[in-house]
Amino acid sequence: MTTETSFSDGPAVYQKGLADFYGREFIVNPNVLIPRPETEAIVDMVLNLLGKPYLPGVKPSEARLAQNAKIMEIGTGSGCIAITLKLEAPKLDIVATDISDMALEVARANTKKYGVNIRLRKADLMDGVTEQFDLMIANLPYVDEDWDWVDKKALSYEPSLALYAEDHGLKLIFRLIEQAGERRVPSLILEADPCQHDDIVNFAAKQGYSLIEKRGFALLLA
Repeated sequence: MTTETSFSDGPAVYQKGLADFYGREFIVNPNVLIPRPETEAIVDMVLNLLGKPYLPGVKPSEARLAQNAKIMEIGTGSGCIAITLKLEAPKLDIVATDISDMALEVARANTKKYGVNIRLRKADLMDGVTEQFDLMIANLPYVDEDWDWVDKKALSYEPSLALYAEDHGLKLIFRLIEQAGERRVPSLILEADPCQHDDIVNFAAKQGYSLIEKRGFALLLA
């Protein structure tokens, strides 16, 4: 279980209580991950699906997702992804979930800060979810504790619940793909280490999903 940690501990981001993501500052504390630049690719992918430009001078693709699409984010943490999407595309209908009550408190603080209407819920992946969604996005725990290239000391200040997963870091991702397949979610955007991408694509194929795009750490499956 995630426990409270003093603001005086750990990275300067936690001491400041704010972290940058997609050009905005989000409230963070040791109950949520520090947003990473590579996670911004998830936002880029969604905006591209909406036919919106995500970089100056980059011509957007033809829209493949309705402007008022219903999106579910699993494991929202600070809420930075869901809130950014709502600010960039206000017509989106977004539900954001997390298994941690303390993380949801941080997400609520950020929704209040930016004045956005996002439905926040406590949930374990898609357990208990009965609604239909056009797109599901998730930056789930995917770090394998056996990876020798990971700086465990640096990560020790962040909640292990949001970082580590069993089965080579893929247990929760595979479970979520199965749930999405059962509920016939048309498209998924997942973040994972590139060394896991082939395994994820192969597993997703068994649930009827094909790889549409890779962008850094992010995978679009449909």
